[in-house]
Amino acid sequence: QVQLVESGGGLVQAGGSLKLSCAASRRTYSAYYKGWFRQAPGKEREFVASISRQGDTTWYADSVKGRFTISRDNAKNTVALQLNNLKPEDTAVYYCVVDPLLFTGGRQDLALWGQGTLVTVSS
Repeated sequence: QVQLVESGGGLVQAGGSLKLSCAASRRTYSAYYKGWFRQAPGKEREFVASISRQGDTTWYADSVKGRFTISRDNAKNTVALQLNNLKPEDTAVYYCVVDPLLFTGGRQDLALWGQGTLVTVSS
């Protein structure tokens, strides 16, 4: 049973924008920390952003700070990632993640991962 479903990936030109969304199927996850990781071709998976349970605190990787914005809607049990001013190096599969504990990139042993959505940025 799929429990996290991402959407919104696609092909965009450099400088463009995309919005990724992730819907959780279990109500339990509305109280979890949520976030995004990404994995570029030939590279290790890396942390992108995370958000607190109530959505009042966010964390970002330095490489995306000021360009990406994470948000959540607990009533809808969703988390979103707005990607602005995209660069070719942002090309990757983006994964939605949830965990009962805070994560800000130091660990990847997290509770649940989505299947990923591909973002391709052309130069």
